[in-house]
Amino acid sequence: MAVGMFDMLGPITVGPSSSHTAGAVRIGLACKSILKDKIKKAKITFYGSFATTYKGHGTDKAVVGGLLGFGTADPNVRKSLELAPEMGLEYTIRTDDNPRYHPNTVYIEAESERGQTLNLRASSVGGGAIELTEINGFEVSVKCRADTLIVFGRDVIGVFHSIAGVISGAGYNIATLYLDREHRAGGTVIIIETDVPVAPETIAEVEALENIIGVVAIDKF
Repeated sequence: MAVGMFDMLGPITVGPSSSHTAGAVRIGLACKSILKDKIKKAKITFYGSFATTYKGHGTDKAVVGGLLGFGTADPNVRKSLELAPEMGLEYTIRTDDNPRYHPNTVYIEAESERGQTLNLRASSVGGGAIELTEINGFEVSVKCRADTLIVFGRDVIGVFHSIAGVISGAGYNIATLYLDREHRAGGTVIIIETDVPVAPETIAEVEALENIIGVVAIDKF
């Protein structure tokens, strides 16, 4: 596996921490990227070391800054809690404990201006890298290092074949693929990473397939 300079150094960030600040910003950005809309409400719950150190490390400012669309190097992250009401974001912050979760975990319950909702659990795993681990009740593993489609469907014969047919038929190359299911004949989640973003019309075609519950698109960032 190739390792680049920024994999070792981490992203440019306002600090003070690549995991507690930069990674937290990127989790907020992931939430905004999935909803693809301005976020008007967010319930934020910190776990583990996030819960015990979030004020000192600015993790609260970082997550809110990401939800507002600020990048890791944007100085506005430092004043995001004050800017949030001005920018139309209503948020609450609480802490909880779950030993099963990664120490740097946050759970976000978000609502967009168009009324779309998202429940997202994610972890900051070091050096600014993140992993999305739950989306709307489905367990996932998404790193946000590539353009990604997450397809939620029913575990029946032919579902994956039909999805792959639409994507490849539209000229997209599938770089990596991950598939999981709740149980036989239950729900399934298919994570597809592509070399370039998938166009909205292709996503709509996947969503229209039989036995598809929904599709989430996450742009590389």
